[in-house]
Amino acid sequence: MKFGVVVFPGSNCDDDAVHALRDQLKQDVVKLWHKDHDLQGCDFIILPGGFSYGDYLRTGAVARFSPIMNEVIKHAERGGYLMGICNGFQILAEARLVPGVLLRNTNQKYTCKNIYLRPQSKSALVTAELEDKAYKIPIAHGEGRYFADADTLKRLNDNDQVIFRYCNEAGTILEEANPNGSLDNIAGVTNERKNVFGMMPHPERAADPMLGNTDGRLILEQLLNAVLV
Repeated sequence: MKFGVVVFPGSNCDDDAVHALRDQLKQDVVKLWHKDHDLQGCDFIILPGGFSYGDYLRTGAVARFSPIMNEVIKHAERGGYLMGICNGFQILAEARLVPGVLLRNTNQKYTCKNIYLRPQSKSALVTAELEDKAYKIPIAHGEGRYFADADTLKRLNDNDQVIFRYCNEAGTILEEANPNGSLDNIAGVTNERKNVFGMMPHPERAADPMLGNTDGRLILEQLLNAVLV
């Protein structure tokens, strides 16, 4: 499995993703510059967190039109694996590769802290075999409030496309555990084909034992194990 981590102007979690995948999970990883037109034979593309293009217009709105996104979209349409984390999730939403949008946090503030996630989808590769419990994962965003209209939300639930919801430490999904006001505590979704994944929390920032938390590694290992089957 060869991973490609796309680097946009303003990306700041690309090295975190490379470290988690290459140094912790021992995978083949290359960086892909946003002006590239070649995915270099990568099987799995990562759109990392950060502030692509300074978050001008809307988060992810400019990066969605970077040259490499033409190839990323084609890759996804062919059934290739694609994951967007935080700003990467926002870019996926802008490119209509996953349903819904990411709005300003209800507290109108940038929020950076550890939160808890509970896996939801039993058919999406990233969560299908995860233990049903709370995972402690960092967030760092100002526009992470997931929103979709009623019809889209119904389809997401009917198709088992919600991959994570915010919960408390005990794994209970309740409003008090929602850090940004996301609809139905949604922290991540997949597309209908379930080869494109978007999530606001940062599993790559919780993958190294030196950080005192490896819950994110469990998520990345599950995804890796699933796609290598």
